[in-house]
Amino acid sequence: MAVVLCVFGAAYGQKKPVKKPQPPKSAIFAVINDGKTVSPIALISNGKLSEPVNGGDDLAKLTAFGKSYYKPKTTYRLIFGGADAGTVRIASFDPKAECSKDTANITVASANVKLNGFVMALATNAAAASKSVAFRRRPTSAEKSEVEGLVRAEYEKNKLTPKALHYQNLTAIDTNGDGVAELVGSYWIEVDKETRALLFFIAEKGKTGKYAFGYSDYRRVGQDGVMSGDIKDLDKGVYHELLLDYLDVDGDGKAEIFTYTQSFEGAGFDVYHSVGTKWTKLYSFSDYRCAF
Repeated sequence: MAVVLCVFGAAYGQKKPVKKPQPPKSAIFAVINDGKTVSPIALISNGKLSEPVNGGDDLAKLTAFGKSYYKPKTTYRLIFGGADAGTVRIASFDPKAECSKDTANITVASANVKLNGFVMALATNAAAASKSVAFRRRPTSAEKSEVEGLVRAEYEKNKLTPKALHYQNLTAIDTNGDGVAELVGSYWIEVDKETRALLFFIAEKGKTGKYAFGYSDYRRVGQDGVMSGDIKDLDKGVYHELLLDYLDVDGDGKAEIFTYTQSFEGAGFDVYHSVGTKWTKLYSFSDYRCAF
């Protein structure tokens, strides 16, 4: 009996070990709105991407996310051209804000990067080595001419003969640090007054030294498919898939390409991963903001 009481007393007096709170996962954000706003794209764990908070989530979840990632003066690395290019500092966050419940207001500090319009970037707190030979630039005249031959051929394959090619952006980047540019573009043509044909692509040089599409997405949009009822909203960038930037999130030595698609009720984010000269969609996230 004495032994039993002694053991019981010792067990009764023991304190349960206190579990330490786990630090938040690393995250990656889109730097949009002329460098004034960050919007979450994904959480990162062991090179894997998972969905962050969504603008349509309840207040408790939005508030918890804000406590982990949006405390004022929290600083993130600005990623532009696949490398560190400055800092992003959180200025304010309001989980009750109209149409921006999961975004935060920021300030960007960078010596060389000016974010404006469709020139956007990434921000992250994930540890990663900067690529010393990475770049992001306008394509050369030769690069632009060659890739536009591919663009015209793609439209012709879809039984369209473009009178004029328009593009929201065309950017030369270097995802694997070999000094040879991949070209990411968002083109469109006017089919008629109420129809547009959109083309997003990633083009890469093959062994022949010629560019070819490693990924392409062709879409035809009529005015009846535009939520605002005005096809000209597409001419300003709505519904176009646009380059954010690139970052190696899985540590395989070749960066993933991140894109942004603006819609009327939110935004879409996609991440592309390469195998050889082909690119496949690795991750997609649709962020609802508010009803149009």
